[in-house]
Amino acid sequence: MTDHAADGGSNHTESAQVTDESAHTAAGLAHATAEPGYLARRRAARSLAGKHVLITGASSGIGRAAAGAVAAKGAVVFLLARRGEELTAVVDEIRAAGGTAYGHSCDVTDSESVDRTVEAILDEHDHVDMLVNNAGRSIRRAVHRSTDRLHDFERTMAVNYFGAVRMTLALLPGMRERKFGHIVNISSAGVQATTPRYAAYLASKAALDKFAEVTAIEMLSDNVTFTTIHMPLVRTPMIAPSGDQGAPAESPEWAAATIVRALTDRPRRIDVPIGTLGEYGSLFAPRIKDRILHRYYRALPDSPASKGEAAPDRSPASQSPASPTPASPADPHRRSSTAGRATRTVLRRAARLVPGTYW
Repeated sequence: MTDHAADGGSNHTESAQVTDESAHTAAGLAHATAEPGYLARRRAARSLAGKHVLITGASSGIGRAAAGAVAAKGAVVFLLARRGEELTAVVDEIRAAGGTAYGHSCDVTDSESVDRTVEAILDEHDHVDMLVNNAGRSIRRAVHRSTDRLHDFERTMAVNYFGAVRMTLALLPGMRERKFGHIVNISSAGVQATTPRYAAYLASKAALDKFAEVTAIEMLSDNVTFTTIHMPLVRTPMIAPSGDQGAPAESPEWAAATIVRALTDRPRRIDVPIGTLGEYGSLFAPRIKDRILHRYYRALPDSPASKGEAAPDRSPASQSPASPTPASPADPHRRSSTAGRATRTVLRRAARLVPGTYW
């Protein structure tokens, strides 16, 4: 989950990169023909070598880690983000490691920027095989603090839903024509668990989930498939203003490996235990689930950012930028959160008993 929309003016391609791209494609074809039979065809289908993969929000966080991981698998990666300097640094890093990458400055909330970027990519590289809709914006704020902030809901929808839909619609005609395409949408485990304080963010992700489900059904005969990844909390700059959320966070590298799996195995969904537990709770014990989540909501304080206050300073020597700030002993919220700690412990232990569900 990254707090960037994606990048429009493309970096000029170099003949060396074009040669590398052709070599990757040739390698993938050679591997497919060297081992005849079902297993060889299956390996070739799963391989990312020579595939053209477009990733939005690729200048930092999950997108940056995913771009490097996908390029390491032999794919030709197109990185989109708004921040040109950071994007260039990621492209240079991937090329220095021997990968093939191209950066394009683009804002997924702007139709003209998306159309211009997609046209430039298709003109230079003919097609895009796979799309990773990773660009996103997260807001952690209780609804009662948002009654005069309709723009919170509009901003999250603009990036998380309309931005992803805009990218999908731009690439869908080419995928249907070629009878191949795969689209990975980065959603949230909170959609399944109904995590408090994320009404704006989770509503936008839920809308994207349903869009992907409907479109996947319609695209069956065109061989265009979708994977929705319900990501847990990931340690990225986007979560830094949110403060302590009472749960451990995964690393960007873990998230990148999950995206690689989505591109190679192409399941319909990839879930994690806490999301699956939330769905089971809604089905079998909705009132108990609601009470547990309300206790969780009451136990954790609002972050300073959600209240319009300046976030406290963090010591870089003691924690990373995305780490939650420990509460001081004088914090009244933390002194009275014994029930909250017990609730979080029960949730974590129960989550370990439920395997992630994969389709």
